[in-house]
Amino acid sequence: MTAARFSTACVIGAGAWGTALATMCVRAGLHTTLWCRSADLAEAITAERENTKYLPGYRLPEDLQVTSNLSEIAGKDLLILATPAQATRGVVSGLSEHINKPVPLIITAKGLERDSNKFLTDVARESSDLQPLVLSGPSFAADVVAGLPTAITLAGHDAEQASAIAQALSTRSFRIYVSGDVKGVQIGGAVKNVLAIAVGICAGKSLGASAQAALLARSFAELRRLAAALGAQPETLFGLSGLGDLVLTCSSTQSRNFSLGVELGKGVDLETILASRTAVSEGVHTAGVVRTVAALHHVEMPVCEAVARIVSDGANVDDEITQLMSRPLRAEHD
Repeated sequence: MTAARFSTACVIGAGAWGTALATMCVRAGLHTTLWCRSADLAEAITAERENTKYLPGYRLPEDLQVTSNLSEIAGKDLLILATPAQATRGVVSGLSEHINKPVPLIITAKGLERDSNKFLTDVARESSDLQPLVLSGPSFAADVVAGLPTAITLAGHDAEQASAIAQALSTRSFRIYVSGDVKGVQIGGAVKNVLAIAVGICAGKSLGASAQAALLARSFAELRRLAAALGAQPETLFGLSGLGDLVLTCSSTQSRNFSLGVELGKGVDLETILASRTAVSEGVHTAGVVRTVAALHHVEMPVCEAVARIVSDGANVDDEITQLMSRPLRAEHD
């Protein structure tokens, strides 16, 4: 399979990330359609050439097609799924009704399915005959749509296919590196959102830069422990989709999860924070799943467990901080 065979694409999901990816596809030379769940949003983007709801301030390419008709995905060479992680099963099931040929499905959501504890690629395989790959790494939608330098990972089991897709989608400012570690890339993307909430809480509580750095380091240790237990390749976690994404997500209020943690640290209750947002903070939905998966594999993840207790069980932020700081001292790399 060569890059020349990828000339058309459809991005499913018109949030900030989906809009940015659709713009990137056009810049890479693909005839691209952006699918919106809302007909009103599709009409507004078409008329204004801007997604004022999810990615305001950026004019979209004139030749980007926008639709709310899912049947228009038929015949596309590539499908890029940019809907929330917990919507994956339902959306993929709907897609399969309109597919008339084998086609790669690039999953960009970062999470695990709550009810099943499954990776999103496994969910996609159960729900369709599509060929799932994963696109993940340190990237903000605003940076991508602005054409700022961004490097990201595309993981797939078929190395030749993944390389061809990376060639087709990469531009001078949007660089895609290929990996065969589909599981490791998904672990990095899902768990870093949970950890970013913890680091955000630390920032919101004004505990200082030293505390944030220490928490980030200990968070990375948790991420690596879980990845090792699940059979991921160690080098994946030191790459773009692991350490790279963790550092970005834990260091900027552009991150939905970090900024949510900041608000929690300032004393705002979770329901109020979520009600004020149009975009999904995936770490809220993933925290409980990570806690469950870690327990099943006997992996110690105190930071993730604390976040799960806060966002899933309603635990007090200060109590969780006290509990973390009261843990027994031990050798750093045990």
